[in-house]
Amino acid sequence: MWSGWWLWPLVAVCTADFFRDEAERIMRDSPVIDGHNDLPWQLLDMFNNRLQDERANLTTLAGTHTNIPKLRAGFVGGQFWSVYTPCDTQNKDAVRRTLEQMDVVHRMCRMYPETFLYVTSSAGIRQAFREGKVASLIGVEGGHSIDSSLGVLRALYQLGMRYLTLTHSCNTPWADNWLVDTGDSEPQSQGLSPFGQRVVKELNRLGVLIDLAHVSVATMKATLQLSRAPVIFSHSSAYSVCASRRNVPDDVLRLVKQTDSLVMVNFYNNYISCTNKANLSQVADHLDHIKEVAGARAVGFGGDFDGVPRVPEGLEDVSKYPDLIAELLRRNWTEAEVKGALADNLLRVFEAVEQPGC
Repeated sequence: MWSGWWLWPLVAVCTADFFRDEAERIMRDSPVIDGHNDLPWQLLDMFNNRLQDERANLTTLAGTHTNIPKLRAGFVGGQFWSVYTPCDTQNKDAVRRTLEQMDVVHRMCRMYPETFLYVTSSAGIRQAFREGKVASLIGVEGGHSIDSSLGVLRALYQLGMRYLTLTHSCNTPWADNWLVDTGDSEPQSQGLSPFGQRVVKELNRLGVLIDLAHVSVATMKATLQLSRAPVIFSHSSAYSVCASRRNVPDDVLRLVKQTDSLVMVNFYNNYISCTNKANLSQVADHLDHIKEVAGARAVGFGGDFDGVPRVPEGLEDVSKYPDLIAELLRRNWTEAEVKGALADNLLRVFEAVEQPGC
């Protein structure tokens, strides 16, 4: 009965190759849209936004999770580039520094037109898919970037902002951040202040995605109840799998399901395993949990590449997305569910947000 024992390793290898091949087949038609990548911050930090510096060449860029060959290998077809300025710029130069980072995204797309297509709509994403380019969108990470001004909010929209993260890891005068739930920040707005409610309504009117990554649970619930359109969590995971307050608890996941919203899973080790070490399988556990509680329509990817110091084993950079898709297929995710997580769910939410009078 043991005469064929030596075959089992070969069977395992062939099975692994099958799921990887299937992942690539699916991703050729339905590339991944990632909700959050901090490469623009790295370009500031490493090169002071001097994109002409030969070391900043995105075809050869080293020391980052992201460059053009890695994006191609990972079948990344859509990317929300994070426009981030730290919390210590609040009430100082946040608006100027936000504009500078938006400028970096625009310049990056102009410098590499064969790779990036700057877009501002769901239709633009589909066009980029057809052209085999990376649809490049701007997500502004932190409500302090609008300096409590609806005029600034509207101006950022005109310059291409297509999601706004209501807070980063600090309160704004109108919304509470996640550190309120850890006791490291004092609540100010009990979720959303009256002005915060006006911000949500204006984002709805403009057709900008509302991003609830980094906000407190009270802010999550207030926004989900107020918004007339679905919302996203651009880079957050499941609290029941890792009890970090940056993650989404199950009662909120149920609201996500009710509102047809979207959670794009973050890959930061501390939000995946609640330790400094994590692996690809543990990321898949978060995806499984969100699918179980909120439904397959609620699942997406928001890796946070180039924005975190530690990423899981097996997901070392943006080239590794096919390995994660192979793991989901191994866990009996259907092709339709995988395509939803890759792109269809985000496109559905974006199209709903774009509807007039949403």
